[in-house]
Amino acid sequence: MSAVSRRRPRPVATPAETDVLVLGGGPAGTWAALAAAAGGQRVTLADKGYCGTSGSTAAAGNNLWYLPPDGDARSRAIAARETAGGHLTDRRLMARVLDRTWQAVEQLTDWGYPFPVADDGTPRRASLQGPEYMRLMRRQVRRAGVVILDQSPALELLVDPDGVVTGAAGVHRQRGGEPWRVRAGAVVLATGGCAFRSGALGLNVDTGDGALMAAELGAELSGMEFSCQYGTAPAFGAQTKGLMYQFAVFTDADGAELASAAFPGGLLDVQRAALHTQVYARLERAQPHLREAMRWSQPNFFLPFDKLGIDPFTQRFPVRFVMEGTVRGTGGLRVVDDGCATTVPGLFAAGDAASRELVTGAISGGGSHNGSWAISSGSWAGAAAARFAARRPAGWPSAPLAPAGGAGLRARAGRGDLRHEEVVAAVQERVLPLRHNRFRTAADLRESLAVLDSLWSAVVDGLAPDDDAHSITPTREAAAMLAHARWMYRGALSRPESRGLQVRLDRPRTDPALAHRIRVGGLDQVWTAAESATAAESATAGSATATTGSGAVPGVRRPEEVPAL
Repeated sequence: MSAVSRRRPRPVATPAETDVLVLGGGPAGTWAALAAAAGGQRVTLADKGYCGTSGSTAAAGNNLWYLPPDGDARSRAIAARETAGGHLTDRRLMARVLDRTWQAVEQLTDWGYPFPVADDGTPRRASLQGPEYMRLMRRQVRRAGVVILDQSPALELLVDPDGVVTGAAGVHRQRGGEPWRVRAGAVVLATGGCAFRSGALGLNVDTGDGALMAAELGAELSGMEFSCQYGTAPAFGAQTKGLMYQFAVFTDADGAELASAAFPGGLLDVQRAALHTQVYARLERAQPHLREAMRWSQPNFFLPFDKLGIDPFTQRFPVRFVMEGTVRGTGGLRVVDDGCATTVPGLFAAGDAASRELVTGAISGGGSHNGSWAISSGSWAGAAAARFAARRPAGWPSAPLAPAGGAGLRARAGRGDLRHEEVVAAVQERVLPLRHNRFRTAADLRESLAVLDSLWSAVVDGLAPDDDAHSITPTREAAAMLAHARWMYRGALSRPESRGLQVRLDRPRTDPALAHRIRVGGLDQVWTAAESATAAESATAGSATATTGSGAVPGVRRPEEVPAL
């Protein structure tokens, strides 16, 4: 190997100013960066990991909600999702997602994505393999002139005196925790959802940082009660590819059959059984002629089995149910217009950081709908952010900026003895087990919230990074996970029924009177408010009536009141 090939890549210089700053380098972030750069704006993308390899898509891949524009297949698909989603979706937005996905697949084809071809010569364009997809997206982003800051997690947003988001600050992991600060005309949050470090493949990077940053400026969320999605994984692996388990028959520790996931309610019954027995699966319902095709379509699903010498079609294997939170659940930042603006000026949301409730309703978007939403919302948010930045008054590049970060960055009472590891463990104890999160009751929700609310007070007062620069990111992540747990459970308590992903043991029926979305917000005091599922989506910051806590949006702190990161 030559000396040149062994040389480490030269660090990319961090721009002091950009027109659009995209936080997150997954599908939503890269599509946002491309859309923002299309008009000639300066675009910077900062990723917590290495753009193109970190996150859920790069680790696995996904199907797409991909249907031709002609015929009635689309209208049938929209109607079916509307029913399955508990009548919380928006037909117009679903049609826009289908249109944008169709266009994006054509773009991917033009860029050289290797879509497979069927025996009859028909291209198969309804799924994407994560590594190839994200490698291609990184290449396109670089060709578009976007500055990519790898291994550079964002920690907080920056706002001008009028409360408009005007950049962000974070640290460079591979430069000893060196801080970075980028002034921007607009910011797109594509930081992913929150999976609470449950161990699902590719999801430990998803700790909900973006939603916390937005909430610190008063942003609203929705669909948070539908964030209790659990993926099925072999007990010895992290891959939660649910598609394969449609062919499974599940048994208990003694070998007695529990159910098949192919039957209505089958998987839910299996999860109930997992509360008191080890569950096993065997993919015996897959006919022999399908098995090779299954291996071809999802090769990474079979890797852990092959390593252990297990034939999942003929041998039973232990499984576990892994919390996937707002990554494959539904909740996230509420978007209020066609450009995916949040309720905070200058701030846009895309992908799993944004609520998918208008597209998926009360159920999981899985891989297909969420994958199409990442493409669509990323494209819309990037373009809208570029327009917003171009229309800002001329003085924005010189306005004084205030750092908005709080919990996990700056403790009100000074750094105490509380450690981020303790916070994460306490949150996981209340969020990861099926008995708390999948099968809910009002009493258990209140008990969890009492623990989590008390912990939040302790975090705000005494959790801050120590002198080691590398502790700042996990400390902030711990605060973000705690915030998500409180939003989820407050939303769940405000929906006294079972609908979609929300299973309330004490309220097992679906109440037609509750066919509305629930908005959530706040940090010290978390509030909830009902929103009609048919109401026009418009920015209404400050109009919600709090049902829990005061609902007050904290004021933006002035630059001189908060020390720089």
